[in-house]
Amino acid sequence: MVVLGFCVALAALVGGGGGGGAQAAAISRSTYEEGNSLVQPVYKPLDLGSVKPLGWFKDQLELEAAGLSGNMFDFYRFVHDSRYIGGSTEYSGLSEASPYWFNGLVPLAFGLGDERILRQVKYYLDYILDHQQEDGWIGWETTQATRGLWARCLVLLGLIQYAEADPTQTDRIVDAMHRYVVLAHSMLQNNYTGLLVHGNDTFDTAGFGVGRTHEMHIPLQWLLERYPRNNSEIIWETMELMVEGGVLWGADWRKFWTDEAYPKVLYETTPFNLSWVFIHGVNMAQGLRYPLSLYRNSKDKALKQQTRKAVDLLAKYHRSLAGTITADEYVSDLNPSRGSELCIAAEVMFSSAYIYQYLGDNDIADWAEQAAFNAFPVSVSGDWWSHQYVQQENQPWSRNLSTDDLWWDVNSYANVFGLEPNYPCCTVNHPQAYPKFLANSFATTPDGEGLAHVFLVPGTAATTLGSDNFVLVSANTTYPFGHTLTYSISASSPFDFFIRIPTWANTTSRSTIATNSTNSTTGATSTTSTTLSPDANGLQHVSVPAGTSTATIRLSTAPRVVPRANDTAAIYYGALLYALAIEHDAVAVPPVEYRSGKILPPSTTDPHGHTHDYVLTPKRGSRWNIAIDPTQIRVVRRRRGSDSDAGSSSSFEEHVDDVLEVTNDELENPIWELGAPPVELRVAAVEIDWPIVMDTAADPGTFDVTPKGKPFYARFVPYGSSKLHMALLPVVKLQDVDFDISE
Repeated sequence: MVVLGFCVALAALVGGGGGGGAQAAAISRSTYEEGNSLVQPVYKPLDLGSVKPLGWFKDQLELEAAGLSGNMFDFYRFVHDSRYIGGSTEYSGLSEASPYWFNGLVPLAFGLGDERILRQVKYYLDYILDHQQEDGWIGWETTQATRGLWARCLVLLGLIQYAEADPTQTDRIVDAMHRYVVLAHSMLQNNYTGLLVHGNDTFDTAGFGVGRTHEMHIPLQWLLERYPRNNSEIIWETMELMVEGGVLWGADWRKFWTDEAYPKVLYETTPFNLSWVFIHGVNMAQGLRYPLSLYRNSKDKALKQQTRKAVDLLAKYHRSLAGTITADEYVSDLNPSRGSELCIAAEVMFSSAYIYQYLGDNDIADWAEQAAFNAFPVSVSGDWWSHQYVQQENQPWSRNLSTDDLWWDVNSYANVFGLEPNYPCCTVNHPQAYPKFLANSFATTPDGEGLAHVFLVPGTAATTLGSDNFVLVSANTTYPFGHTLTYSISASSPFDFFIRIPTWANTTSRSTIATNSTNSTTGATSTTSTTLSPDANGLQHVSVPAGTSTATIRLSTAPRVVPRANDTAAIYYGALLYALAIEHDAVAVPPVEYRSGKILPPSTTDPHGHTHDYVLTPKRGSRWNIAIDPTQIRVVRRRRGSDSDAGSSSSFEEHVDDVLEVTNDELENPIWELGAPPVELRVAAVEIDWPIVMDTAADPGTFDVTPKGKPFYARFVPYGSSKLHMALLPVVKLQDVDFDISE
C-alpha cells in the first residue's frame, strides 16, 4: 500500500496530556445565555416516520431489511455479540460498531414500519437504557481508559430518531440523554477526559474522535431545542467543550476548509502540515457538517459561508464522478482506478442533505442525489447481502488484487463484494444511507406553513403544517430512471408546495407542470398546465387549495458529456452516471476475516447461507478496454416483454422524446442489477490497448490511445447497476457508427 508522505502535526496536549485548562482559556467560546436560540434550517426535515417509501425506493428498503442490514442483529459478531448488549466483541477501542448499526437501523425500522426490525432496535434501546450506569454513562465501559465519547454520538443520533418516531419512548430517552450529558460535561471539564487520550487510555489511540467532535452537536441541539429541562447551560457547554478539545488536539476543521490549507494534490512527496484526520475520507465526509454545527450555536455567518467553500473545494479537487469522495482511506487524486470507501458515500448523502437544509443551494441537493443513485448502490449487491469496502469508477474486475500498492491504507481484497472485505465500519455504517435519505426527502419551509419535495424519490409525506393543516402528499415516480413525477395531494387548508427541479433539467417549453384540483368546500375543479419556472434555488411553486389535488412534473433533458483531464469524458443522463456495462461471472466463496483473510467461522456468518464473498470477472468476450466518441450517443429503452438479461439490440428501441417517461411496471426488483434499469445508452466506441497497472486498469490519460479494429456501439447502463464498469474513458473521433438497433 502507499505510504503517506505528509507530516502529522499533533497538538502538544496529546503528548503531554496536561495544560488543557490554560490552553482552553485562549479559545473563543460562545456562551449560553437564557433565551439563546439556535439558527434554524431553511428547510426543516419532518420527524422520523412521517415519510414512507413508495415504488422502487420501497423495494430497496425492503431488500435492505431482508438483507445484511436487517439480519446482522441475528448473527454478525460486532452487532449480535456487541458489548453494548451484553456480548464480548468489538472491533476496536472506539466501540462504534453497534452504535453505527443502531443509527442506521432506527430510520430503516420506522421508515418501513417493519415489525421484525422494530423489535431489533427496541431490544437494543431497552438494553442500553436499562443498563445505563449510575453515573449516567451509556455503554459497558467502566474505566477512564476505555470510556470514549465519540461512539456515544452515534448512540445519541439513534436515540433522537427513536424519540421522534415513537412518542411512547421519548421520556425515557430524554431522561437518559440528560443523565449522560451531565456526565459528559464533567468529563470534558476534567482535561477533556473521554475525548483526548491521556496516559494509558485505549478508547481512541488514533484520534478519530477528535476529528468528529461536532457529531455531538446534532443530538444535543435537538435536546436543547425540544427538551432542555432547565439543563440548557450544561448542554451548551458540552458542545463547546467538545469543539475546544478538538481544537487543542489540532483538529479544527475551520482551519482546513480554506483555499490555503486544503490539499489540492497529495503525492508521497507532498508535505501536508495539518493533522491526518483532515484527509481521511470518512472524516472529510463527516467534517463537512462541522462549520454548520458550530454556526447553529454561534450565529457566525462566516461558518455558513465556509460550508459552501468546503463543498466547492471537494467538488473541484476530490469529488468523484459518482458523487462520493475519492479516498481509499485517505484522499487521493481523481484517478478513477483509486478507491472510494462505501462509508464515504453514506456519509456524503447525510452531510449533503444536512447542508442543503441550511443553505438551500440546488446543486447540493443534486450532489446528494448523485451519491444516492450512483456511488452508493454500485458498492452494494442487488440483494443487499454483500458490499464492497471501496469502489473504483473504472473497475474491470472485483477480486483479490495481486498487490495493495494501489491504495493508501486498504487491503488487496477491498473491492470484493462480501461481508467484511476490509474494516467492518462499512458493514455496520452503510445501513443508514437510504433510510436517512428517505427521511430527508421532504421538508417544511421556514415558516412551517409550506412543504417541499427536495430529493425526488417516490414516497408519501404526512404532516401537520402550521397549527392544524394536515396534509398528505404522495410522490409517484420512477425517478431517476424516468423523468416524470405525479403528486397526489390532500390538505385541510390551502398551502404552498414546492418541488425541487434538478439543475440538469432543461426548463424549456418541454419541461412542464400540470395541476388539477378539487375545492373541498365548493366542489369546483380547476386545471392548469404551464412551463416550469423554478425560483433561483430551483424550487417550483404550486399553490395547493384545500381538498384534493394532483400535479405532474415532466423534466426535459438529454445525455450530458462531462469532459475531464487528458482527453477523457464521462456521460450522464438525468441524475444517473452511465458506464460501460461489463458482463461478468460471479463465483461465491466463504466470507473472510478482514484482517487475517482467513475464512470466518459459521458463528459470525448468516446461518441461512446468505453471506458470501464474490469474485467478479468479465465474461469471455466482454470488452472493458475501449475509447469512446461521445458525439455519437443514442438513448434506448427496453421493449416491453423483452428479456432484461440479454442486453441485445433486439431487446431495445430508440427513445426519441426529450422527456423520459418510465412506468413502475418497467422497473425490475432488484433494480440495481445489470440489465434491470429499462433505459440504456449506446455510445460509439473502439477497442484500445489499455495497460494494467498494479493489477487494475491504468489511469486513462497516462498512456497513448491507439484504436484497434472497427468501431462499434458500446452498451452503457446506469453506473449503480453494473458492478463491473468503466465510467471515465478516453475520447477519440470515430467514423459514423451504425446505430440500427433493429439488427
